[in-house]
Amino acid sequence: MRLSIVCLLAVISTLATARPAENNLPPTVAKALAAAQIPVSAVGVVVQDAGSSASRLAVNAGQAMNPASTMKLVTTFAALELLGPAYTWKTTAWSSGTLDNGVLAGDLVLRGGADPRLTFEQFWLLLRQVRARGVRQIAGDLVLDRSLIAAAETDSHFDDKPLRPYNVGPDALLLNFKAVRVRLVPETDKQTVLALAEPEPANLDIVNLIKLRAGNTDCGDWKEGLRADLTQHANRWRLALTGSYSAACGEKIWNHGLLPHPAYIHGVFEQLWRELGGSLKGGVRDGAVPADARQLAEVESPTLAEIVRDINKFSNNVMARQLFLTLGVESGRKPARTEDADAAVRAWLDGRGLRFPELVLDNGSGLSRRERLSAGSLARLLASAWQSPLMPEFIASLPLNAVDGTMRKRLNGNGIAGRAHIKTGTLEGVKTIAGYVLDKNGRQQIVVFLVNHANAGAAQAAQDALLAWVYEANP
Repeated sequence: MRLSIVCLLAVISTLATARPAENNLPPTVAKALAAAQIPVSAVGVVVQDAGSSASRLAVNAGQAMNPASTMKLVTTFAALELLGPAYTWKTTAWSSGTLDNGVLAGDLVLRGGADPRLTFEQFWLLLRQVRARGVRQIAGDLVLDRSLIAAAETDSHFDDKPLRPYNVGPDALLLNFKAVRVRLVPETDKQTVLALAEPEPANLDIVNLIKLRAGNTDCGDWKEGLRADLTQHANRWRLALTGSYSAACGEKIWNHGLLPHPAYIHGVFEQLWRELGGSLKGGVRDGAVPADARQLAEVESPTLAEIVRDINKFSNNVMARQLFLTLGVESGRKPARTEDADAAVRAWLDGRGLRFPELVLDNGSGLSRRERLSAGSLARLLASAWQSPLMPEFIASLPLNAVDGTMRKRLNGNGIAGRAHIKTGTLEGVKTIAGYVLDKNGRQQIVVFLVNHANAGAAQAAQDALLAWVYEANP
């Protein structure tokens, strides 16, 4: 009888050490959470060996939480496996009429392939090809074939700041992230601030009323003293820049997501086409490439492996949303909607044996108040990625602490610097990290730390403390 009791106690002891106790956070992490006034009930934490399915530390692992931009891990890993790392997007230009002595007697049609990174420079190359084919004057219209993505997907904003670049919606003809980069240049000798825009859409007037703030050597949060207002007058748009700017800030880039997609494309087209010596007689409208149209030009995106790197390193929301909808397109749904991309991702998860019952997908980028995922599910996703043949491409896309991306300034100057590939996520009331840490014994560890709380903005110290604890190879 006594032997049986001893055996039972031994089993209980073994189970207690094999399964970390709920809420048993490392002391440094618990202390940092307490200092931030964040209760343990508001966090989800998982730590486990990359090659293991058993967690070393699990706190609220099954709790559905807002993952913020760590949701991009789901979208990008799914895309790598479904599309392949060499997948590319193509944007093409077509003529719908005859060409005689430089005059195109018809429309120029631009067909969008949902390219997440069709830059200003790439668009210039496309139009340069059109000019090289002998087109100088377009007698008809500029026709935009944006049929791959449903128009309804482009209309919503995450918050009440529609000019912020993160609020740019996806589009089959997404051009230059629909952004205008305004370079602010203080001229102390003239007591003025230059506002230099690139690109300069031909249908946009920029009115610079920014004043140079004198006698202030503190730059601080320089955007707080500035304001941008966009208004429309007939077919033209006006961006008024007001406020004050300190000379101590030097030159800064102020990005804006401006104009509806068709108006932005039209304006940038007119700018570049004129610079190339061309002219457009007609206007701009949506439409499809005619069956008898002739292709004039084509530009191809970087590979998906490169696109995924941009998405994860710099947490690019509009690129993530483009990629998410591309999964819907490639599943055979045209025009693609959110529900099509959602179905494609869930089918892929099922095929991998990953059951995430709490998963809520909104746009695949994490820029959402609706999206939900648990720390445990994210850890299982990362464990599955570790076993994938595409693991190197996936991990290389994640920010490397103390080196690049959104982790560039974190955990500098100690042993862990350069040893953690971590995707970050931030919304108001949300602070998250998820990725891999190479501990000092040379073992890869999966780390997930989700915080959903009003004080989440103060959670970075606790998250960094967990990363340091994992690096030290604590049991």
